[in-house]
Amino acid sequence: MFSIEDLKRVKKRQDLISIAEKKGGHLRKYLRNLRYEEELRLLQTELVNLQNWVVKKKMRVAIIFEGRDAAGKGGSIKRFVEHLNPRSIGVVALAKPTDIEKGQWYFRRYIKKMPNPGQIVFFDRSWYNRAVVEPVMGFCTPTQYQEFMVQVPEFEHMLYEDGVKIIKFWFSISKEEQQKRFDARLQNPLKIWKFSPVDQKGQELWDKYTYYKEEMFSKTHTPFCPWIIVKTNDKRTARLESMRHVLSQFNYTGKTRAKTTLLPDPNIIARYYRHLKQIDI
Repeated sequence: MFSIEDLKRVKKRQDLISIAEKKGGHLRKYLRNLRYEEELRLLQTELVNLQNWVVKKKMRVAIIFEGRDAAGKGGSIKRFVEHLNPRSIGVVALAKPTDIEKGQWYFRRYIKKMPNPGQIVFFDRSWYNRAVVEPVMGFCTPTQYQEFMVQVPEFEHMLYEDGVKIIKFWFSISKEEQQKRFDARLQNPLKIWKFSPVDQKGQELWDKYTYYKEEMFSKTHTPFCPWIIVKTNDKRTARLESMRHVLSQFNYTGKTRAKTTLLPDPNIIARYYRHLKQIDI
């Protein structure tokens, strides 16, 4: 990339960056990528340490990823579990209920997927389908929705009292960014399977989604099971900060020796409260 003449003109780091950009090297982009990969490696190392501690302590941890379509839930889960021991983790992404499941108590099929002692389970969407997606799309009746909203805080409180640690993420994405990601999926043969007619409905019914999302927060954000809002217009930052949040919730062995900060950026990730500025309103 650099000639001998180029290097002779360099007196400081900025000179090197300027020459690289003039040559079309996009050095700033390369440096960002390297910083991200290194930070990801350090946080994934800490996740391995956390998992070993959870196994040793026989804890039960459930991490829920909710949010609008294309907010980056699946991509984040992929990075979370990439280097974890598959024997003591689970990833749950349930299909629509079967006819038998439709006749059962709504929470039953999720109870069967709850973590065993020493296990961390990641939910790529969860029982909160009934709080937002189902009423928006007409997949449940008003009565079913109301019953769910009454029952879910009690359901989570029982899990909490039984020793299950639940972390609830809401991945927040702007309407414009969501459309960009939909368009990118349609252009990528490796990702086109992710796109469905329901996804496009998310754009058409954006305000309706917003209404039910806010109803969900107001009725299910509790001291024992709070909602954590993550701004995800920048996918990579969202992944790193959600990892930091999870790590910050446990005093696992070796935490003080971490080679990177484990405190999440409050400008990216924060507990829900009514006047929190969101990007998917």
